[in-house]
Amino acid sequence: MPPEAGRIRMLVATGCGIGFAPIAPGTFGSIPGVLLAWGLGSVGGPSALALGTAVVAAAGFWAAGAAARRLGAEDPGPVVVDEIAGQMLTLLPVAPTPAALAAGFVVFRILDVLKPFPVRRLESLPGGSGIMADDLAAGVYGAAAMIAATRLFPGVLGS
Repeated sequence: MPPEAGRIRMLVATGCGIGFAPIAPGTFGSIPGVLLAWGLGSVGGPSALALGTAVVAAAGFWAAGAAARRLGAEDPGPVVVDEIAGQMLTLLPVAPTPAALAAGFVVFRILDVLKPFPVRRLESLPGGSGIMADDLAAGVYGAAAMIAATRLFPGVLGS
């Protein structure tokens, strides 16, 4: 692989370096996901956010495994593209209001840390697939939680 490709994969995998935050890289790594969800959802609506989420996830599958090999770990902390994609997926079913963005951030972080069944099992998939799959599954649970929250508390999350 040419050196430029390796650098590009590292940039993608680490969220342009955000994953190198000295504390809580996963939490810091979720912030670009919130910002992308806000921007794409505000400008282009749910379709733009869905497309953006798919692009980030595809880029993550492409970059995460290579970055993990370069960093010498199965799921290194600096690789946060999985958090970005999972966070975007969590926010997909809600309007990009401040309340919904904040609630979705908290919901995804909790699910990403707790890894409810069968999310933790997905980490055992090889390479970048394992890195990405568990956070995307947490994002699916997060999206379901956001849908439930908008049904239980109509108007609170702006949906």
